[in-house]
Amino acid sequence: MGETPQHQSVRKRRVFYIPGYDPIHPRRYRELYRKEGAAQAGISGYALTLSPKKPGAGPFGWHVTGCFQGVESEADFEVLIWSDIVKDSMDQGIAATYVQLVRTAWVYIGSGALWRLMKLRKGPVIAALYPVIFLILQLMFALAVAWGIGALLALVLPWWSKLFGLLVVVPILKWFQKHDGKVFAYYLMHDYAYSAATKGANAPELEARMTTFKDRIAEALRSDCEEVLVVGHSSGAHLAVSVLSDLIRDGLLPQDGPRLAFLSLGQVVPMVSFLRDSNRLRGDLSYLCQREDITWVDVTAPGDGCAFALCDPVSVTGVAPESGKRWPLVVSAAFTQTLSEARWKELRWRFFRLHFQYLCAFDRPGDYDYFQITAGPMSLAGRYEGRQPSKSRIETPVNRYTQGAQ
Repeated sequence: MGETPQHQSVRKRRVFYIPGYDPIHPRRYRELYRKEGAAQAGISGYALTLSPKKPGAGPFGWHVTGCFQGVESEADFEVLIWSDIVKDSMDQGIAATYVQLVRTAWVYIGSGALWRLMKLRKGPVIAALYPVIFLILQLMFALAVAWGIGALLALVLPWWSKLFGLLVVVPILKWFQKHDGKVFAYYLMHDYAYSAATKGANAPELEARMTTFKDRIAEALRSDCEEVLVVGHSSGAHLAVSVLSDLIRDGLLPQDGPRLAFLSLGQVVPMVSFLRDSNRLRGDLSYLCQREDITWVDVTAPGDGCAFALCDPVSVTGVAPESGKRWPLVVSAAFTQTLSEARWKELRWRFFRLHFQYLCAFDRPGDYDYFQITAGPMSLAGRYEGRQPSKSRIETPVNRYTQGAQ
């Protein structure tokens, strides 16, 4: 990398990570960073050291020091937590989950959003249909077992004894729910149902949490670091769009403060922005894409079947201003090129693991290196200065709903 130009150099950075719809304790992200950062450092020839968070670094975080070709830098990480909201939304019984299934399917199919999303990428649409199909199959299996038991009972008991077969339906469905950690049907159903329940609008508890996020980032922008980097992964990407838009609108971005940067990873923005009442998000997309006081890089990969790979979230939503837009810079993590053939073969069919690959080590790294971006001595703007967007990006607007565009 050599000596970093002064206007691009970062010796101190604050990083805010916004997870996707994930009920897991945030320590998972620290341990993932520790493990994968050490692996990437060994591959790429630099040094990373993790230590406990510094005072004032938020409720959960960690500190990183690094040495990159002789240049030292440090970063303070903070996970912006909304896992408690996720857990509450997942606290549903079996019957309630099947009601969610019907409502969510109606929101996406009845509005035509599902068919328009399929024009972009079939992978995330299949991921959305997966829990619907899998939960229906579970119910059909339980009913088939109930019918079989009822038929056997009717051979030796009165005909109405068939009804006793239905007693096994709930225990069977509870067994499936208990073992959902292997198939993720309930988890994904709750994920898609969360946004569908409000037709793309933010629930009040989420809006309140996003205000807290904005305040934490604003505090960092008053510190002595050179860059404040917000990382939004999966569903966290569209939360970050709105949080950063609010922050800039509220005048909380000081002119003489740190550079503000936004890295969206594995985004699923269209799953929300294509819904009828997602006016807030659509307006924020239109606003943020025009700003000169932020750098926004969007990284996805066609190998990630859970993301809208290389789909420009602003353009496909249909809210790109007629006067043109600056952001995002859409680039590919190119898993088939940045992972060795053996590693790609190992991960290719592990869809959920691939959705987290952006936060992991690459054994054939290209210009995307999560650990150099978050802890290295070059700003996000400097790292991607002059970088052309992916030629295979999708920018065709296919959304029916464009209300909220500014």
